[in-house]
Amino acid sequence: MSRQVIAPRYGGPEVLEVREREVPPPAPGRVVIRMRAAGVNPSDAKQIAGRFGDDPAKLPLRPGAEVAGVITAVGDDAVGATGALEVGQVVLAHRVIGAWADEVVAKADNVFAKPAALSFPAAANLLLAGTTAAHLLEATGVGPGDVVLVHGASGGVGTLAVQLARIAGARVIGTASDRNRALVERFGAEPVAYGDGLVDRVRALAPDGVTVALDCIGTDEAVQTSRALLPDPARLATIVAFAAVLAAGGKALGSGPGADPGTAFRNAARARLVELAGQGLIEVPVAGTVPLADAAGALRTLVGGHPGGKLALVP
Repeated sequence: MSRQVIAPRYGGPEVLEVREREVPPPAPGRVVIRMRAAGVNPSDAKQIAGRFGDDPAKLPLRPGAEVAGVITAVGDDAVGATGALEVGQVVLAHRVIGAWADEVVAKADNVFAKPAALSFPAAANLLLAGTTAAHLLEATGVGPGDVVLVHGASGGVGTLAVQLARIAGARVIGTASDRNRALVERFGAEPVAYGDGLVDRVRALAPDGVTVALDCIGTDEAVQTSRALLPDPARLATIVAFAAVLAAGGKALGSGPGADPGTAFRNAARARLVELAGQGLIEVPVAGTVPLADAAGALRTLVGGHPGGKLALVP
């Protein structure tokens, strides 16, 4: 028997339950992964809260979109994104359904060999945030010579956007609270504090202006600052403030009204992200791990404020 976290109704962390289930042998083209770590993302909280839709027919929900662990069973014709798959292989997977479980069934083409240099909690948090960050850069054409302003540079998507922008040859300025200043600097961005006077502080760092703005937090301040500083509104992209950024002439990315989900691009970006992480060129900062049985506690930490890095559920 395997434990599975479910949400039998929409709501906050309090709706989560841990139930036991029997995991059947994998169907063709699928594998079973023994979870060593499962990612915890803002999108999980939004799904559970019904912000992506509250159709009762979709209940119970099985949260969790990414996992890292060890393959325990392989279905017929199951070939992974990085080659053949076999029992005992150490892997990470994204996109999956129900990663908050002891045993996770995944489509083989969403499974990647886990780089040895990457811990299980980091591997389980790489691809959802990483593909989102990569989509932000792709949508705005970030490249050498750009000056990129990242709003929320110490968050899960923000830290990866900073690192990918630096790899692309851009200079990066990142907004963050004072307590996260060192984290922003660690990944090669120039930190600037939120709050009154943000436009002036950014202009002091970049007198010639910024060329790209990436909004990972969706505050009015982030949108207004970006509009004030950007000469080309088409090089503003958000993953949160869809209506405001679209109205300003920017791009909305992800799941929401008018947003570009970028599914094909994000799927294609996964292999490169795994490669970069394996080479030590990008890092996933992990704030801590939480036992699977306390998934509700992990969700409370996530929605209650900035945990200082990614959270992972572990057995």
